[in-house]
Order: sequence, then C-alpha cells, then structure tokens
Amino acid sequence: MENEEQKSEYSGKLFLIVGPSGSGKGTVIEKIKGKYPGFAYPISYTTREIREGEKDGGSYHYVSREEFERMIKDGDFLEYAVVHSDNYYGTSKKDIMEPLKAGAVVVREVDIQGFNSIRNLVPKENLISIFMKVSDLEDLKGRILRRGQISEEELEKRLDSAKKEIAQSGECNYQVENKWGEIGDCVANVEKIILAEIKKMY
Repeated sequence: MENEEQKSEYSGKLFLIVGPSGSGKGTVIEKIKGKYPGFAYPISYTTREIREGEKDGGSYHYVSREEFERMIKDGDFLEYAVVHSDNYYGTSKKDIMEPLKAGAVVVREVDIQGFNSIRNLVPKENLISIFMKVSDLEDLKGRILRRGQISEEELEKRLDSAKKEIAQSGECNYQVENKWGEIGDCVANVEKIILAEIKKMY
C-alpha cells in the first residue's frame, strides 16, 4: 500500500548523468540545457573554494562548511558526500523532489556515491541513470589535467575515485561513451535516451 502511494506521488522523471570527474558530465548537461531549457537542472551545494571566473549559483551554490553541516542536520540533502577526501558536495532534496512531484523532467550530474544514495530514495520508475564512459584512465587523466592546475596528490585521488566508479558503471541503466573530440555524438546519444524515456511517461 505504501509503495502504491509513493508511485502516485511523483509523475516526473529524474535523469542522472553519472561518472567520474573529467568524464564530461557537466559539458553534456550544458548542451542539453541549451536545447531543452524547460527541463529542471538542480545545482549542487559545495564547500569548495570558488574558482576564478565562477559565480555563486552558476555551477554550484558555494557555502561554508558550517552552513553545509547545518543543512545536513536539518535534513536538506537528498544526498551528500565528502569528495576526494576534502570538500562536501550535496544535492538539495527539494530541488529534486518538488519538480518530480510537479511532473517535470529533471537532469542532474552526480558521481557514483550520489547515484547510490539517490536511487534508494527516488522510486525506480521515476529514475534513469546514464553513465559517462571514457576510453581509459590515461584518457581521463589527460582530461582532468586539461581542466586546470591540480596537485599530483589531487590527481591521484581523482583517478582512484574514477577506478571505483567505473567498476560500478554496470549498475546504471545506460552507458554512453564520451570519446575525446566527439562530444556532439555523446550529447546526441544522451538526448536520444532522454527523449525515448520521456515518451514512456505518457
């Protein structure tokens, strides 16, 4: 009975774009957003330092560690984690659940930790996960380094996290390869999946 009530509560669909740092999740979502501005695109909260050229409310909501921990205590997050043993990242519960109740299409990027948390809270029929594959770890390493200066220690943390994420990629509904220099093909494949799954809603 409880399950039936849960099913009737949400009429939208959440698309999680899953993958390690550097796999192209953000780029894919930006391209989809440009084409489908009517979808909901929730923004992460993070305690990491804002970088040059970034602004609050752009890629992230930047908050202090104290503020983030207050939000944890208040139960504001659908999922959160300490990423690369350093900063908090989290997804606001209301930014996901309210659009789903309203019947919206929600597109969100997460790492595998976020995916594992969210799939335990969002009904299966309202959730589609798409894992972003890269050719290999060397390819991923090159992408991470091209994004800007990071320490050797940070690079190793990210590659270690990536190995764990890739090992769980089969848990996702779909896997789409993002070949270097072929982002257009990758976006087109993600778009096809989203549109096919939206059709099933009606």
